[in-house]
Amino acid sequence: MKKTFALLLSLVGLQLPMGCTSATYDSLNVDAFSDYIRGDNVQLLDVRTAEEFAEGHIEGAMNIDVKENSFLDNAIARLNKEHPVAVYCKSGRRSASAAKMLSKAGFKVVNLKGGIMAWSITRKPVVKGDEAQGDTFTTPGGHQIAIQALLHASLRISHEGKEIEVDPVRQLGDRVTDYSQFPQADYILVTHEHGDHFDKEAIKTLTKEGTKLVTNKRCADMLGYGDIMANGDNMMLGDIKVEAVPAYNTTEGHLQFHPKGRDNGFILTIDGLRVYIAGDTEDIPEMDNLGKIDIAFLPCNQPYTMTTDQLVSAAKRIKPSVLFPYHFGKTDVSGIPEALKDAGIEVRIRKEFE
Repeated sequence: MKKTFALLLSLVGLQLPMGCTSATYDSLNVDAFSDYIRGDNVQLLDVRTAEEFAEGHIEGAMNIDVKENSFLDNAIARLNKEHPVAVYCKSGRRSASAAKMLSKAGFKVVNLKGGIMAWSITRKPVVKGDEAQGDTFTTPGGHQIAIQALLHASLRISHEGKEIEVDPVRQLGDRVTDYSQFPQADYILVTHEHGDHFDKEAIKTLTKEGTKLVTNKRCADMLGYGDIMANGDNMMLGDIKVEAVPAYNTTEGHLQFHPKGRDNGFILTIDGLRVYIAGDTEDIPEMDNLGKIDIAFLPCNQPYTMTTDQLVSAAKRIKPSVLFPYHFGKTDVSGIPEALKDAGIEVRIRKEFE
């Protein structure tokens, strides 16, 4: 007994750990946290309630409520352990608790000191509402995919720690997307060379070591690099399948805008979820052979793409579960939900796609 007691005293004196390893994480002030989340592959996590998140959150954050019993299971399912995690809450207390749990689970974690209250006091930007965080879908494999409408034809897709940017463009008129505030991309897809789809500086800002750019031959020639896909080609980006499909004009007098065979639309298959991004096209015959589509992005602004009637016709043929009219500029798309109300298609209109 005396030997056991002496051993315990010696352990205390040496400050050796007893029991399980304690969690470790770093806490950063607002400026340091702001710089940190702009780094490669950083996953930004808001651990407040969904209601608090909708009232205002940091751009690019995903939301998992730390008070939910399923918090850690959800976090492990949605976050990539190979990439760092930056957490925050209202004042820093809940996120500290989340940071401990995530650290014990094997994540590298930093916490925002003072939470979003401190962030807002220093006038750092926040975004509000569900649309700002994007539309979230559950894949057949049970994972989450977030799709964010950015600008006209520009999309951001986030899945399992991977960042996909589609047709990133910094500015149209007085509307601006600051890509320096976004995580750099793992994959960039560009449908064609027009200025509302193809922006060399946006691509440069989003590119890090290992970023893969996928586009058509014209854009690759203009950039001097890129993985080229032609209509009908397939490619794997990690575990994401990409199919390049036709996108072109069919109306006389408009054929010069998007000639057949030059530009691409893309179908992405992500953990069993099929997402069709049509690019600039009219309601072409090839749409009859796309197969099952879960989410479709269809353009709507003549003379360059489709009329609303063409879009409705195309949607009825493709039969996606969810339809986003996009690239619609000043075209009035408000009547599309009514036109498709009996087609079993949910229509979501996002103002960013104007």
